[in-house]
Amino acid sequence: MSFDREALARAVAAHGSVVRIVVAGASGSTPRETGASMLVWESGQDGTIGGGTLEWEATDRARRMLAEGAAPRVVKVPLGPALGQCCGGAVTIVLERFDRTALAALPDAPVIARPVGDPAEMPLSVRRLVQRAREGLAPSPQLVEGWMVEPASAPSRTLWIWGAGHVGRALVSVLARLPDFAITWVDTSADRFPPVIPERVEQIVAAEPGRLVAHAPRDAEHLVLTFSHALDLDLCHRLLTHGFARLGLIGSATKWARFRSRLATLGHGAADIGRIDCPIGDPSLGKHPQAIAVGVAAALLKAQGAARTKKERAG
Repeated sequence: MSFDREALARAVAAHGSVVRIVVAGASGSTPRETGASMLVWESGQDGTIGGGTLEWEATDRARRMLAEGAAPRVVKVPLGPALGQCCGGAVTIVLERFDRTALAALPDAPVIARPVGDPAEMPLSVRRLVQRAREGLAPSPQLVEGWMVEPASAPSRTLWIWGAGHVGRALVSVLARLPDFAITWVDTSADRFPPVIPERVEQIVAAEPGRLVAHAPRDAEHLVLTFSHALDLDLCHRLLTHGFARLGLIGSATKWARFRSRLATLGHGAADIGRIDCPIGDPSLGKHPQAIAVGVAAALLKAQGAARTKKERAG
């Protein structure tokens, strides 16, 4: 979880003044983890801190803050005794009101650290967290000596989606809201894309998509699902030559067998061809585009979780 400055800026631009609610601490069984956040304005909201009574109460408090122009505040909530929720844990939430002036005052740094309540000199413990972030060690979201500390949102995974058909659209609709992905979306003509492209998704129209492979980072992940088997094959061939972190191909077992044979004829070894994941998604979920998208998204998130666990154990 991280501080999404872009999402906050869009909300402020659209609504003038918003309250950001973030879970600053959680113990026991709670609806969401520390760092979960949401934005609230007079007539709407975006994001979630877990739904239910906790969120309803926090949203009501946020709207009263908007009406009163109130200062930031910290609220500690024992979920069972205070709200009657069955979770049984306890959460600490921070509520902060932002307008253009408050947004501009936020630090432009890897860590968004600011006092909650009366301004005070940054404590040594917070300064250390900020310094470690500059050295590449991002802190987890936390409330430290009256200061809320959160890593700034920055995509950590580069994902190229080749194809804007039904499955491509479903995938982008699922993945675009996840802050870890920087998505590049490619197809052969503008009319293959939906009228509105989600924020943080780069749309590229290319008559010959294969030529773009040379411009993709070698640590990028790719999902190949164009309208053409010939184009799919060309992209797989070029990506195997170029390099990638992960490559998924939509298709049946028959298509994949044919592709393995053709890629071998093009000079690729069995081990390299075996790095391609085909079919993508979870076949047990069915062939509906949204079902495929859910399966693919789950696989991507599981891979991310496994990598994070491995890193934490190594550290």
